[in-house]
Amino acid sequence: MADPTYTPPEVWTFDSESGGRFANINRPTAGAQSEKELPKGEHPHQLYSLATPNGVKANVIFEELLEAGHSDAEYDAWLINISEGAQFTSGFVDINPNSKIPAMVDHSGDTPVRVFESGAILMHMAEKFGKFLPTDRAARAETLSWLFWQVGSAPFIGGGFGHFYAYAPEKYEYPINRYAMETKRLFDVANNRLKETQFLAGDEYTIADMAAAPWLAPFTTGDIYNEAKTFLSIHEYEAVGRWAKEVMTRPAVKRARMVNRSFGDPADQLHERHSPQDFETNTLAKRIERGEVESPES
Repeated sequence: MADPTYTPPEVWTFDSESGGRFANINRPTAGAQSEKELPKGEHPHQLYSLATPNGVKANVIFEELLEAGHSDAEYDAWLINISEGAQFTSGFVDINPNSKIPAMVDHSGDTPVRVFESGAILMHMAEKFGKFLPTDRAARAETLSWLFWQVGSAPFIGGGFGHFYAYAPEKYEYPINRYAMETKRLFDVANNRLKETQFLAGDEYTIADMAAAPWLAPFTTGDIYNEAKTFLSIHEYEAVGRWAKEVMTRPAVKRARMVNRSFGDPADQLHERHSPQDFETNTLAKRIERGEVESPES
């Protein structure tokens, strides 16, 4: 329903009190707000992120490349706590002027290369290692089409449906209906495609699947936006459910979901990742067990 109390002014001005749950990190300006350098580990690739759907996308390409035997894809992953404004520090803004996770620096060449935006990270790593992005012209075009379909559709699902359905300080019928419709349409696009093919781009697992699964799969399991699974009748999209289960149970994807995770089961949280052994020895649960940190429940 419409808000009868609001008439847009002639010129919009920023009101820091009207942003709802994320008011403390949202603002209409760009650039660094504090001086702080980013940490740097020993590996060629330095990833700065958080395990949101977009963050998981970047984690997946690294873990899949390592799973495929590309040891040169080793990386250090550093937690960027966006609720504390870490994305607005000078170090982070230097590698991503848009102040959004994920972002990375590739130090493997003579000159460090910054890469920001999850889709760009997927392409950069896939092209660098010749994996998960077909070289055949038609297959490459199909993969990139589905990759950019996901990149273009994510704001409708997250900033649109997710925000107004789960996070906005007030509930209004029009924006919820508008973005629920668009989210269901996007699920239908994927479902129709996945009735025909094993993966989005065809019979091969590609960066298109790595991009889309972290966004679509949580709807199938009810792990995103409160009761969205029921509200959107996600059970109707059976082909998406089949594909989501196949992708999300891959060993590399299961590891990727733990990296830079700062919520949920402590056993599934690996705040920083510097070696494959960290998944066994440095989860939040293990650190609590060793007395290095306190339990979030204490």
